[in-house]
Amino acid sequence: MASAIITNANAFLVTLLLLSLSHIPFSSSTIQQDFVMCLVDNSDASFPMDSSFFTRDLNASSYKMALETSAQNLRYLMPSNPKPEFIFEPLYETHVQAAVVCAKKLQLHLRLRSGGHDYEGLSYVSEMETAFVIVDLSKLRHINVDLESNTAWVHAGASIGEVYYRIQEKSKVHGFPAGLCTSLGIGGHIIGGAYGSMMRKFGLGADNVLDARIVDADGKILNRAAMGEDVFWAIRGGGGGSFGVILAWKIKLVPVPETVTVFTVTKTLEQDGTRILYKWQQVADKLDEDLFIRAIIQPASKAPKSKERTISVSYQGQFLGDANRLMQVMQRSFPQLGLMKKDCVETSWIKSVMYIAGFPSTAPPEALLDGKSLFKNYFKAKSDYVEEAIPIEGLEGLWKKLLEEDSPLTIWNPYGGMMAKIPETETPFPHRSGTLFKIQWLTLWQDGKASEAKHMEWMRDMYSYMEQYVSKSPRAAYVNYRDLDLGMNGKESDAREWGNKYFKGNFERLVKIKAKFDPENFFRHEQSIPTGLE
Repeated sequence: MASAIITNANAFLVTLLLLSLSHIPFSSSTIQQDFVMCLVDNSDASFPMDSSFFTRDLNASSYKMALETSAQNLRYLMPSNPKPEFIFEPLYETHVQAAVVCAKKLQLHLRLRSGGHDYEGLSYVSEMETAFVIVDLSKLRHINVDLESNTAWVHAGASIGEVYYRIQEKSKVHGFPAGLCTSLGIGGHIIGGAYGSMMRKFGLGADNVLDARIVDADGKILNRAAMGEDVFWAIRGGGGGSFGVILAWKIKLVPVPETVTVFTVTKTLEQDGTRILYKWQQVADKLDEDLFIRAIIQPASKAPKSKERTISVSYQGQFLGDANRLMQVMQRSFPQLGLMKKDCVETSWIKSVMYIAGFPSTAPPEALLDGKSLFKNYFKAKSDYVEEAIPIEGLEGLWKKLLEEDSPLTIWNPYGGMMAKIPETETPFPHRSGTLFKIQWLTLWQDGKASEAKHMEWMRDMYSYMEQYVSKSPRAAYVNYRDLDLGMNGKESDAREWGNKYFKGNFERLVKIKAKFDPENFFRHEQSIPTGLE
């Protein structure tokens, strides 16, 4: 009886929506009406239309909120950027299946979003297809932690912060080695690799995935056994939006100690900052695997209220152990930093995650459940991998470049440890042995189009300067830091130009798997894996 009431109520809402859509200009309303009716016909679970289906014409304010809430890069939310015909937020896996079936039937292009963190906005903007829709997985966020098997099933719309919280809710000595930004959607995060502060101990998030559930281009739900080992390999680092819709991951939990130590030590150029960073390059990948020290580099005032600027390098560390053992490791391996016991904060693993993510020390773990990004800017990003230490003169040249720009930021993340032990063909993510550290480049601004050209030019000039100091043949890049400057599908460029940078020798295998699994190229975007190479 109850299910009949729900079905009848849903049918009534669908009727209301269709009546509302009938007042919208013909082409748009027809697309939306057809899609809604197709969803109803192809889904065995009801959905509240008013909170699952958003259009500009019918509920403009809700549409705007649904489009913008999780998007990080404001460059892709300007009026000139293409907007989706509508946004659909599934409540159940069957809704996702229906969305794929209906988009394919109606020849609508899909954009898939779990967290909205794509650096080039590819999860919510399409420059290559005129009519596109967003399937937003943010309401598929169930997490089931099973300590007996040391595993968890996590739905794609959950944030990595929620995953961390649900793990620590069950155990203080279990964790998961994934991202430093806790608002990341776990679906898109892992499919690109998912690095974090425990990667030197346990590898990437993608290295710790045991199974997955994915909707293919025919609307079928496949697990690891059904999709086959080739596709399971491809989705653990091959980048989002190419093979299907990730519904959920089965992840392997890892052991963490009850006491974890964190610290931040900042050095400026006037405090011998250049030489300390040069030394960091030589030791960061060789430190104890329990220790992760990243370098956060940006201009800073030389003194309070001073307009003179210098370069500040903040060394932010997480150590899987207590402060006494950390001090021993630092004295032995990196005494140049001058870490002192008073700089160290002993805490729990979950609080160490929050420390690195930038939460106030007073914030409770429940703050991770909010899932909202603390970072919203107009920005351009790039990435690099470094295989030989950048010499002093190279660093000094970089400081000059950074001081030319208003708000640049670069973050250097150390590799080594487990990252160097996993073969580069184990997953599509190839940046393993021989990598000292990865660089993320960012420039940020607040006035939209007004100064965009200036900042983009600065970024490309700086990137050109750094070419001599970073990896070569190819100049490697991280797929989760999307960079359309590297090349795009459909722009008369060879996909190898960008594919080899993200995946090295794994790219051609990804293309072969794509051709077999999604031969019609239903799942596609500006840098999706193509079905063939010229």
